[in-house]
Amino acid sequence: MNPNRGFTEFYRCYPIAMMQSGSDRENVNYGGKIILPQSALEKLSQLNISYPMLFRLNNASKGKSSHAGVLEFVAEEGRAYFPQWMMETLELEPNDMIEIKNTTLPLGSFVKIQPQSTDFLDISDPKAVLENALRNFSTLTLGDTIQINYNDKVYAIKVLDVKPNFEEHSGISIVETDLEVDFAPPVGYVEPTKQRSTPTSSMKNQMMNDEKLLQSKKLGFAAFDGKGQSLRGKGKEPARSNKKGSENGNDKMDTDEEPQFDPNDDGPLELPFGQLFFGFPVVLPKHPEQEDEKPSHVFAGAGQTLRGKKGSKRDGGKLSKFHTCLIRCSF
Repeated sequence: MNPNRGFTEFYRCYPIAMMQSGSDRENVNYGGKIILPQSALEKLSQLNISYPMLFRLNNASKGKSSHAGVLEFVAEEGRAYFPQWMMETLELEPNDMIEIKNTTLPLGSFVKIQPQSTDFLDISDPKAVLENALRNFSTLTLGDTIQINYNDKVYAIKVLDVKPNFEEHSGISIVETDLEVDFAPPVGYVEPTKQRSTPTSSMKNQMMNDEKLLQSKKLGFAAFDGKGQSLRGKGKEPARSNKKGSENGNDKMDTDEEPQFDPNDDGPLELPFGQLFFGFPVVLPKHPEQEDEKPSHVFAGAGQTLRGKKGSKRDGGKLSKFHTCLIRCSF
């Protein structure tokens, strides 16, 4: 085993959809891993390389490069299968030649991404969706536009910045690392602006309101046109001119209207400071028939005495002595 020897091979690239079982592996298109032939695994196993296996992809004819991990070694000999977004990023066409080299990338600590459509804002929890989608990626490269799938909808996301960033590769590894993600506003997004009312617009609104009020008065409609009520229970209503009569040139008042002031009203009650008034005592007037009646005799009846009359045949003179004795003993 030669520790100084690296892995460098040229393969013809094809999209995942052109594999024999490509229709059953649609999810591979939304990740950052490629599929290599079995011979690549045999060569890599003989080299002193670090894990996970990471590769640098170079398209010398277009001057494009990117990074990727490996998913499986089941491709036909001389072929390599790529996700569709990776083919577009490297500007590759099916059957083009691509150089694949093993490499080592630092663990990433920060990445700034930008969704390429405002539809990304419709996702209720973009953080959880992105965390789940990045599990299919091993690397992120500055300038790449990756694709993720959520609810049968494809979202394109561009990598604007990565940390640490080295000029020689501009890529990071996101395997088993704590990655801080920052979102840039999506392409085409415009922040809503608050409309402030200007003095001119407020003046116009006031003039329109005044004009509506004037028209309502001409039609004979008056807002809050009612009668006032007093706490003493006496209704008050100021005298109003007859509108119909005034329009016809007659300024006379209606004969059925109440007077402007109540003559029975004594005005406000003036009391000294600190004194409260709870009302006058109520004295009910007597009915005239009750005044003519004379008072009836109270306890009108016949009196009874304990002492009987003298010479009564009933007691024979003996009962009166007995009664007299009882009365004297009681006193």
